[in-house]
Amino acid sequence: MLSLTCKTAVKAVIYLASKLETGEKAGIREIAAFIDASEHTVGKMLQTLVKEEVINSMKGPNGGFFITEKQKHQSLLKIIHAIDGDEVFQQCGLGLSKCSSTHPCPMHDDYKIIRDGFKKMCRQKKVSDLLEPVNDGLAYLMG
Repeated sequence: MLSLTCKTAVKAVIYLASKLETGEKAGIREIAAFIDASEHTVGKMLQTLVKEEVINSMKGPNGGFFITEKQKHQSLLKIIHAIDGDEVFQQCGLGLSKCSSTHPCPMHDDYKIIRDGFKKMCRQKKVSDLLEPVNDGLAYLMG
């Protein structure tokens, strides 16, 4: 459902949220290494997240990427919208371009339930909700 870049963005935002308490900022290389992603992909994706105000950046010797307390409480949906847009919640389960309730694919009715449930979860889950199990060692950001 989510693109690889979007999954990478979610992991990067969670990583930045883990640094909020100490006030540390992180660079592209550090973030890419921690979430096991390409520096090129991470760099482009972080620029998009800054532009969409999901995260912040600061230039200079003490610069880097960071999030605020308010951004820590934003929904997962904001990250998804910034990277993949809303189309991800309208796509056909089989990838057909003309799938709809009036012209459904064989999976339409079942997939729509899953897709709508996923959107609801993304709207309800906050970055802080995803951060807690990572900080507690119950969940991980890399495989």
